[in-house]
Amino acid sequence: MILGPTLILILLCGVPVGIAFTLLVIANAERWNIDWSVLPSITFDTITVFPLLAIPLFLLGGQLMSHGGLIRQLTAVCDIFIGRVRAHLGHVMVLSSALMGAITGSSVATVAAIGSTVGKEMIDRGYSPGYTAALNASAGLLGVLIPPSIPLILYGSIVGVSITQLFLASLMPGILMIIAFMIVHASLARRVLPGGKEKPPASVGSESASATAVVTRRSSVFVKALPALMLPVLVLGGIYSGIFTPTEAAAVAAVYALLVTVANRTVGARNLEKIFLSTALSAAAILVIIGFTSVFNRAMVLEQIPQSIAAWAITVTDSPLVFLLIVNVILLVVGMFMETNAATLLMGPLLAPTAVQYGIDPIHFAIILVTNIELGLLTPPLAANLYVAARTNRVPIIDLLRHLGWFLVACLVMMAVITYVPQVSLWYRLF
Repeated sequence: MILGPTLILILLCGVPVGIAFTLLVIANAERWNIDWSVLPSITFDTITVFPLLAIPLFLLGGQLMSHGGLIRQLTAVCDIFIGRVRAHLGHVMVLSSALMGAITGSSVATVAAIGSTVGKEMIDRGYSPGYTAALNASAGLLGVLIPPSIPLILYGSIVGVSITQLFLASLMPGILMIIAFMIVHASLARRVLPGGKEKPPASVGSESASATAVVTRRSSVFVKALPALMLPVLVLGGIYSGIFTPTEAAAVAAVYALLVTVANRTVGARNLEKIFLSTALSAAAILVIIGFTSVFNRAMVLEQIPQSIAAWAITVTDSPLVFLLIVNVILLVVGMFMETNAATLLMGPLLAPTAVQYGIDPIHFAIILVTNIELGLLTPPLAANLYVAARTNRVPIIDLLRHLGWFLVACLVMMAVITYVPQVSLWYRLF
C-alpha cells in the first residue's frame, strides 16, 4: 500500500487527522509485522510524558487571561507606548499578539483574543475590515514563534531536543517577525486609512486633559496591567534562569492566571467551569493527535522511512543549502494541508535525522521546521488563522485575502533569513 496517496485519500474522506494515521498503520500492520496488542501502550506512553503536561496548562493560563479581561489591559499598555506613532493601532495589534503568544503558546487562540479586542477597535477607528482581519491573522503567527510555543514543546518531546533551548532559539526569529509585520503595516497605513490617520476614540472628543491628567491616566493603566505584564516575565524568566522547567513554568502560569482572575473578580464560578471545560477539550484534541501520530511514527521507524528519506536526499544533493531549500518547499506544502501540531509530529521525526546528516544543528532545524509549517495557518485550504480572523472580525474571507499578500511576502523573507542565517536561531550560544 502506498503511504502518501492512501493517507491523502483517508484525509479527503473527512477522517480526523490522528485517526487517519492510525487507520493507515492498521491497514499495514501485517506488512510491518506490528503486534496490535502494543498499539494502545504506544499511544498511552507517548501522551503521558512529563513535558506534554505543559500543553493543557499553558492553554488554561491563556483562557483565563483572555476571559478575565487581562488582554485588554495588555493592549492598553501597548497603546500608551506607541500612541503617537502614525496608524499606531496596527502596531498595537502586532505587539499585543506577541504578548498573547507569550501567554498561550497558541496561534489560533492569539488570533481570536486579539481580533475580538484590538480588531474591533481598529475597525471603529477607520481601518478596512479586510485589512484588519489580514493583519490579525498574520500577527497570530507570533503565537507559535514567541515562547512558550506548543509546536516547539511537541517537537522537543518527540525528537528529543531541549525545549528550553528551543524557546531561546525562537526569541530572535519572533522579534524579527514582529519588526517585519510592523514595517509592512507602516508602509500600507496610507492605503488602508482615509488620509492615513486614525479616527479618535469616541470618548476622547469631549476631553481636554492636561499633561498631568494624561500622565495620571497612563500610570493608572500601567498599574492595572502590571499583573498581566508579570506573567510572561514570570514564565520566561523562570525558564531561562533555570528556576523551573517549561512544564513547571506552565503550572506556575496557570495558577498565577487563576489567582489574578479570581482576585480581579472578572470571572464568575460558572465561567470558570466553562473555561476549564474548553481548555480540557482543546488539550484533549491535541493529545489525541499526538497519541495517534505516535503510532504512525513508530511504523515509519520500523519501515525505515527516515533512513530512506536521508538516502534519497543525499543522492539528490550533497549541499546543505539545497537540502534546506527542498525541505522548505516540502514543509510549506505540508503546512497547507495539515494541522500545525500534527504536521510537526509527523515531519519532525522524518526529517530531523536527515538534517543531522547534513551537519545542520538540531535546534536550528527545529525552528526552520516549525516556522515553515506555521505558515500553513495563512495558506488555504487549511489556513486556520484566516478563518478565525474572518469570523472574529466579521468580514468575508475574500476581503481578507485581498490584503494578505504583503504579509505573506514578509513571512517568506523572514523564513529565508531564519533558514540561511543560523545565528538568528542560535544567537544565545554567542554569549
